Amino acid sequence: MTRRLAVVAKKVGVSEATVSRVLNGKPGVSESTRQAVLSALDVLGYERPTQLRGERARLVGLVLPELQNPIFPAFAEVIGGALAQLGLTPVLCTQTRGGVSEADYVTLLLQQQVSGVVFAGGLYAQADAPHDHYRQLAERNIPVVLVNAAIENLGFPGVSCDDAVAVEQAWRHLASLGHERIGLVLGPADHVPSARKLAAVHAVAGGVLDEHVARAMFSIEGGHAAASRLIDRGVTGFICASDPLALGAVRAARRRGLDVPAQISVVGYDDSALMNCTEPPLTTVRQPIEAMGRAVVELLNAQINGGQVAAEELLFEPELVVRGSTAQAPRI
Repeated sequence: MTRRLAVVAKKVGVSEATVSRVLNGKPGVSESTRQAVLSALDVLGYERPTQLRGERARLVGLVLPELQNPIFPAFAEVIGGALAQLGLTPVLCTQTRGGVSEADYVTLLLQQQVSGVVFAGGLYAQADAPHDHYRQLAERNIPVVLVNAAIENLGFPGVSCDDAVAVEQAWRHLASLGHERIGLVLGPADHVPSARKLAAVHAVAGGVLDEHVARAMFSIEGGHAAASRLIDRGVTGFICASDPLALGAVRAARRRGLDVPAQISVVGYDDSALMNCTEPPLTTVRQPIEAMGRAVVELLNAQINGGQVAAEELLFEPELVVRGSTAQAPRI
């Protein structure tokens, strides 16, 4: 017990006596300090005293699929900062291959009596993935917000970048440069944002050949493999569903001895960190991360405070950022 007091006191930056007063329900402690002590207990993995277990922790789970793609740390930074301003403590839950799954994280978060959960890039965006853990959250009335497109009928509010507008901007940009063989490097077939992007291309371009669409896992390696197939089919302009996929496409072109952008043009998606520092700097479609992140926290906080939030999707407009990876189509 004495060790627990010392560890919690050090974490919060208060005296052990203050921690003791909180744990024993004694007066003389401000509400902010009390909540900080309770949050520290949860974060450190200590069990709350019996009389305090009925209260939901001021913790919010932030569940991400990975941290290698810079877009996810960027969302975590914005969302985490906005949560902290409201006195809520973000708990980062990052999946690893062969490690803790999204469903496992949900179980852990429910055990900690979290105030809410934010998912970014999770299984909710894959139609063929398991979704029972989302239903567990709904059944317990845990506030949830989803970042970017989800499957239908989950019943949670969402904040998304408009995939249709993003693809239209990218397609028109490449077409204006004279590219006629434009290809798409997308995620798996059951990935909802990728499906939206493909539908948008059909709408803006009047259809796209199946041979000009390649599927890949969201990684540089996946982009390299998919783009290589499309280069073999004569594609000169690439629209990629993420920046890592786009970097893979640039690598595929170079491995073939092709110049980017003189012979192959590449457009990414996200405008994640350091994309202006690549060689060449990447043309990409920017997600408005700051605005989206703050909207996520507003929706979550409204639910935490007992407000009614419609289970609908807020769409944010992206912005095409033209850099050095796109140029006039090569003359044949």
